[in-house]
Amino acid sequence: MLASPAPTASTSDLSFFSASKVSKPVASASTVVVTTRLRRLSSQHRSSSTTPSSLPPSSPPSTTTSSPLSSPPLVSSPPRKRKSLGAAPENETALPRAVKRLRTASATTDKPRRRRKALFSGALPRVPGRSRTQAPSPEPIYRSSRSRSTSLFPARESDTPVVKRSWATDEDGDPGHKHISSEKVVQRLMKSYKAYFKNPANPDDRSWQPHPIHYPVVELEYPNSNAVEKFILLAPKDKDHYNPIMDLEKSLFTLVEYYLSPDQQALFGPIPSETLSEAVSPPPSRSPSPPHSTASNSSTSSLSSVASALSSLTSISSVSVAPISPPPVPLLRAVQRAIHLQDGPLFLRAMEQVNQIIRRIKHPEPPADPFDPPRPNPMMQAVHTWRETGIPKKVLMRIIEENYQRCVGPNVPSLKRYEAFSSTVYGELMPSLTHEIIKITKLKEGSLFLDLGSGVGNVVVQASLQTGCKSFGVELMPHPARVARDMVEQIRIRCRMWGITVGDMELEEGNMLESKRVDELISKADVLLVDNKVFEESLNEALRPKFLDLKEGAIVVSLKPFVSSLNARVTERNVDDISAIFDVTERPYHSGSVSWGNSGGTYYIHRVDREGYAKIRERFENSRATSSRSSRVRR
Repeated sequence: MLASPAPTASTSDLSFFSASKVSKPVASASTVVVTTRLRRLSSQHRSSSTTPSSLPPSSPPSTTTSSPLSSPPLVSSPPRKRKSLGAAPENETALPRAVKRLRTASATTDKPRRRRKALFSGALPRVPGRSRTQAPSPEPIYRSSRSRSTSLFPARESDTPVVKRSWATDEDGDPGHKHISSEKVVQRLMKSYKAYFKNPANPDDRSWQPHPIHYPVVELEYPNSNAVEKFILLAPKDKDHYNPIMDLEKSLFTLVEYYLSPDQQALFGPIPSETLSEAVSPPPSRSPSPPHSTASNSSTSSLSSVASALSSLTSISSVSVAPISPPPVPLLRAVQRAIHLQDGPLFLRAMEQVNQIIRRIKHPEPPADPFDPPRPNPMMQAVHTWRETGIPKKVLMRIIEENYQRCVGPNVPSLKRYEAFSSTVYGELMPSLTHEIIKITKLKEGSLFLDLGSGVGNVVVQASLQTGCKSFGVELMPHPARVARDMVEQIRIRCRMWGITVGDMELEEGNMLESKRVDELISKADVLLVDNKVFEESLNEALRPKFLDLKEGAIVVSLKPFVSSLNARVTERNVDDISAIFDVTERPYHSGSVSWGNSGGTYYIHRVDREGYAKIRERFENSRATSSRSSRVRR
């Protein structure tokens, strides 16, 4: 054997090794000898390598100072570790730094990155034969997952079907002594009105001024026989109050447009697109025309020619007017001209000619044979043609506005006396929004409509007029309830004047929660309205149990929803809630749709859908049972 030479201190150059691989000098009394083995390099590196290639291949790499011949090192402290992308290959420490970088770069691009194991991944014992994965969560169920779709409600009002029924009445149009006419309304509030018309021929004429008894007045013939109303020709001091001149003008234009045939309309001339009294304000300062001025003479001569043309009208058939030449000055334009000029005498003469033509159309000449039946009123014949097309919206809104102005308008100041921030705050749905709700909910003749908190009865009246349905309203506050009774009585009179029918209406003054009549009718109701915008939450909660008596398919319309969420997830807490029977749709309303503000908002349509709720509950019970079985299997 060859004797090993005595160990000597290492004097090798350490620059060959990487700086990160060199540990700090070890303080030891003994000499450290390290045996180093180099890995064979490629041919391009062999020439530059000076390390012998015959060293044992199994020697582990060293991280301390070494010499070509040494024994295993004696280390007094553990070497410092550093992070790396992976385990270092065999004899990696013997490579130059540049080579290591090249090998590291190639390793990271060629090998996929391993996912780091979770902490304590091996702490849990594996259970043989049993899956460690959790059962999937049950599919969530929501209120809207019903058997029937919410698309039953049309997206637009124009998509709703036409209400087909007989609109014409067989009753006489005489309003009677209980009629609240325009004349009575202005007469009661005479101090809040001022003169509008003047007499251009006589500036000292005081007959156009307000007076308790001697005031300027004119009549207007309505379509039905013996139907006539008087209007006082004064203007309100407050422009927001009832204006009788504007009211007369609108009613006249509506009557000519929808109750007369084209031949009959030709006697009145073109129908203006809007009333002059609201489109054109009178001149702020105008000198009256002299008695013999051109303006006065031209207007008078024009009306005289109209009168002469009218005198040539000898007979009018039951359907159309006998052919005559149109008047030189259209009558409707003459009415507007008189309003614009504030010419009182001219306005009276124009209205006299208008009423004369309407009377001749309403009461045609009797037949030649006295035994023949009298000819029918041609203006009422127009109402019979609405069976298939429905009542024109302009006629409907005109009647509603006339009735409201005479019954509610004078009482608005007293209606505003209520307790603020309470459930008795007075507020109304305007006719446009009410019209939309009635059409969308498909009310029709034979339906039953309930209004809980009906106020002045405006919605009750409109529902029965628009569809012919039976309507019921209950109101707690005495003053609105009294006004509502006037509304119902007067709408019957006014509908006779216009020659149309209206459905049955019933009102009650009292508490909706204690009303026996409400309990009796709610199970038969097709549509129920609750204007609960300002209702206290306790009142809304007290109303909810009453909805359990509603029949399948009945609809509740409200300004605040009776459900906590429109599309809530069905859970253990709400699956048995009272409101779960509802399928709810949210719809917007626009500015001017309500009386309590100018901004828009939303209202809610709740449809009773017990069949849909039963299917949702069945799905929920099946999902709960499946989840329960999965839990037992996992245990």
